[in-house]
Amino acid sequence: MTITFLGTGASQGVPVIACSCSSCQSPDPKDKRLRSSIHFINRGKSILIDSGPDLRHQLLRAKIEQLDALLLTHEHRDHTGGLGDMRSIIYRQEKSIPLYAGARVVAHLEREFTYLFTKTSYQEIPNFEVHLIEYDAFEVEGLTVVPIRVHHKNLPIWGFRIGALAYITDAKVITEEEVDKMRGITVLVVNALQQEPHSAHFNLQESLVFAQKVGAQVTYLTHINHLLGCHQEVSKKLPSGIHLAYDGLQLSV
Repeated sequence: MTITFLGTGASQGVPVIACSCSSCQSPDPKDKRLRSSIHFINRGKSILIDSGPDLRHQLLRAKIEQLDALLLTHEHRDHTGGLGDMRSIIYRQEKSIPLYAGARVVAHLEREFTYLFTKTSYQEIPNFEVHLIEYDAFEVEGLTVVPIRVHHKNLPIWGFRIGALAYITDAKVITEEEVDKMRGITVLVVNALQQEPHSAHFNLQESLVFAQKVGAQVTYLTHINHLLGCHQEVSKKLPSGIHLAYDGLQLSV
């Protein structure tokens, strides 16, 4: 399975508009972060987790012309704002894209993107084939996906275990029961927003503690804002086996 980080930034991306901090002014390409999203290719099938407002640019940059499934962690706009950009692929494929999300998320999308979920006279097929997810594992294009319940402050959202990889974003609280679902993974991807504590996200220290608890062979930190610091400087201080992800990073799992 080939994995590409399409975006590794938090809700404002990096650089942040009108900010003059060292991260935002950095010339290092690894400090240029679009909103968080990750893409999988497994046996020719193309799977996307989250579709933020940078999706058009991300798909063009990564030359992704096929999408066989979309998984959504939650409804916040930095994770769903690019939903309409998938229509070009839907038209090209001439088939709906299966969308896997919780019932609350789907209800929100149907209000926010009414035009994407309403039949029109000029479109013969629905844009999305909706599959509601709960706690049970489900199959996506030959892969078993295990939902992992995490809390984004008071908002319950989903992370996902797919094979030997677990993808967690926007987490602040994860119970021991949910951590147990990640035992034995090879790769952990988890949010590390910034240096200082935050009410709704792991900061860097909390992410490091969580990574140690999960015990994956390697951990990549994502959903990063400009207050974490520059990629090169932060990377020098990370423990062995823990790395900052960056836009365009590819892995084989």
